[in-house]
Amino acid sequence: QVVLVESGGDSVQAGGSLRLACAASGYTDGYFYMGWFRQPPGKEREGVAVIDGDSSTTYADSVKGRFTISKDNTKNILYLQMDNLKPEDTATYYCAAVIAYGLWNPLRASEYKYWGQGTQVTVSP
Repeated sequence: QVVLVESGGDSVQAGGSLRLACAASGYTDGYFYMGWFRQPPGKEREGVAVIDGDSSTTYADSVKGRFTISKDNTKNILYLQMDNLKPEDTATYYCAAVIAYGLWNPLRASEYKYWGQGTQVTVSP
């Protein structure tokens, strides 16, 4: 079983930074897409950033230039560096993964099989 555990969420003021981490365990050999998704209060879950098995990345337009996704394959940790945070970034952030060699839309939440339980990010104005 693949288990994902997020950490690093906090409450910050607009313009601040946070780094989220996702510790992964239970992986077997395969080509994994891993990503960060978020769900603001009262809204649907949306894709934020994705990294595939070749370390190619995809970002939502709303976070380009502000967020950076990366992974440490040795430690099995996925990161999301979040800079210049805005109030609209407030959400529960989830780590997700799926074994796939190609995704038509890697930012679509329904593509992913494995999910963490989330970590809360709150950005005040």
